[in-house]
Amino acid sequence: MIPIRDDAPRYTTPYVNYFLIALNVLIFLFQQTLSPEQQGLFLTQFGAVPANITAWIGGNHHVGFLEAVLPVLTSMFLHGGWWHIIFNMWFLWIFGDNVEDHLGHLPYLGFYLSCGVLADLVHTVFNLHSTNPTVGASGAIAGVMGAYFLLYPSARVLTLVPFFFVFLTWLPAWIILGYWFVVQFLTGAASTITSSNQNTGGVAVWAHVGGFLAGLLLIKLFPARPQRFSYE
Repeated sequence: MIPIRDDAPRYTTPYVNYFLIALNVLIFLFQQTLSPEQQGLFLTQFGAVPANITAWIGGNHHVGFLEAVLPVLTSMFLHGGWWHIIFNMWFLWIFGDNVEDHLGHLPYLGFYLSCGVLADLVHTVFNLHSTNPTVGASGAIAGVMGAYFLLYPSARVLTLVPFFFVFLTWLPAWIILGYWFVVQFLTGAASTITSSNQNTGGVAVWAHVGGFLAGLLLIKLFPARPQRFSYE
């Protein structure tokens, strides 16, 4: 199911959401100016590597802060291909504006980054010794989706549904986002059970699961934006 747009109203301009989308797109376009070899080095240097995080947390003095922890932040703004960034930014465009409207601009930025960090940590827990760099905003965006799931469960989402043939229909947000989370969780569980090699690449579904759960939790901890009323 592919969401097209939602009908949840917002009352402020989502400047931070626009900024995050623009920054991700600009960095991706910069990546496209690099040669394939340079892109590989770029993603390896600024992607989050679970083995480095594990080593740093374990007190390995050969792995420094800049090598292990800083990429957890920088990896949120890197993408591995056109479809990767298109789908990520599309989901952020649809669901991020309402969450920013609820939290306010700067708290939303803190919420977004916190979800991304927690998503990477969950991915690391399930891939302790993987040397594959993880890139993408998916974990942070999953956090936004988790927040939306709690804040606007009854909001309607115009959705492209492939079922024998493709059709458009309005569905409640809780169905779209709940279905997405269940698919991610089951995919992650299946990959954990069947795979014994943590160095294989692929979609970091546990980062999606961790980000979504982080969003569910943090949206309860972050205070809502003070409401402003106008009187005639």
